[in-house]
Amino acid sequence: MLVHYQQYIPLVIAFVLVGGVVGGMLILNAILGPKRRTSAKGAPFECGNQPSGDSRHRFSVKFYLVGIFFIVFDIEAVFLFPWAVNFRGFLGDAAWAAVTFVEIFLFVGILALGLVYVWKKGALEWE
Repeated sequence: MLVHYQQYIPLVIAFVLVGGVVGGMLILNAILGPKRRTSAKGAPFECGNQPSGDSRHRFSVKFYLVGIFFIVFDIEAVFLFPWAVNFRGFLGDAAWAAVTFVEIFLFVGILALGLVYVWKKGALEWE
């Protein structure tokens, strides 16, 4: 029965060592770290800019829509790059090259239809 668990011993040792290092660093920081509290350290950090206005400011929904559209079309590029790299391997077999070419045109076509739909709905318009 112990034979099956022997393969996990290095993993357990690694977890124990990592936990010890993390715990040791936290304890050393609590003991040796500076304890000077100031109002500047307690203030929220906003990318180096002075805080202005209320933190509960509402953004337009269009701001979030543009962010979502960016992510969707960025993911499209993530799928296009591996296809383009692997397409060279399919060029020796004309049938597979044609199939993968049709597949990628369908993929890009569906995304293009989505972009046209979003554009026609006016979701990309800033007012």
